[in-house]
Amino acid sequence: MTLATGAAASLVVAWLLGWVLIPWLRRLKVGQVVREVGPQSHLSKQGTPTMGGLLFVLPAAAFTLLTFPRSAAAWDLAGLLLAYAAIGFADDYLKVVKRRPLGLRARQKLAFQFLAAGIFTWQAMRLGAADVLKVPWDGWWHPGVWFVPLALLAIVGSSNAVNETDGLDGLAGGAAVIALVFFAAYAGRVGDPVALFFAAVLAAGVVGFLRYNWHPAAVFMGDTGSLALGAALAGLAVLTRSTLLLPVVGGLFVLETLSVIVQVAAFRAFGRRVLRMSPLHHHFELAGWPEARVVTTFWAVALVCALVAWI
Repeated sequence: MTLATGAAASLVVAWLLGWVLIPWLRRLKVGQVVREVGPQSHLSKQGTPTMGGLLFVLPAAAFTLLTFPRSAAAWDLAGLLLAYAAIGFADDYLKVVKRRPLGLRARQKLAFQFLAAGIFTWQAMRLGAADVLKVPWDGWWHPGVWFVPLALLAIVGSSNAVNETDGLDGLAGGAAVIALVFFAAYAGRVGDPVALFFAAVLAAGVVGFLRYNWHPAAVFMGDTGSLALGAALAGLAVLTRSTLLLPVVGGLFVLETLSVIVQVAAFRAFGRRVLRMSPLHHHFELAGWPEARVVTTFWAVALVCALVAWI
């Protein structure tokens, strides 16, 4: 399967899956539970189907493995994507079906995330990804023993950062597409056809998903999609030896995560909030910005981050 064919097929399959999956999720009453402490405008989102990440996870993994059935890198990337999607699916299932508001316990989720990341990292080392890493804007670095903790931190951290960003219709999906396009281009630059194909078909699948996720969203990606997307971005960075570029490319995701950390730290230390609400996108919502404006502005920030990383 060629790159163009795979990307087109992933987009179309994600779009067609929406016709089937979204009505099915509605019948199952797999609807998002909106917290009352959030922006009041979000109360209208109550009951919107979640777990929509399946729309882009399944075609991306399937087309990658069909095109590169004997590639260890393809199995490593697809396995990481599916493993984190499964963790997210379990979390979503507990939230919306079992009515457990917090889903998986934090320790359980982190344990599964580190386990999946560890298996991926071990395989990445066998593929030679630990030899050298690209340093942003200046040469290369031989990580040695630092490769393993760096890769684990990148995968788990990126997964949860995208999850934090997934709070408005289209926000995380659009920002992830920009980062995936970056890694597709970077993989082409360094001559990695598997990473190039995987990034392209996943990006195309997310574009197909955004057909249903743009405001007002007909479906949310849920943890099924956000955890998988974040892990996939980090997996691409690890295999293309660009792990150190990830915080730059995903600068928006880093900013969203830092806003949560700063908000919690300030409240615990001083009893005061720095932002109206965290993550950062909610701060702008409560400042009176329309949801679409917040999303498109944050997409612009994501694009700038990717362009800065490319220089």
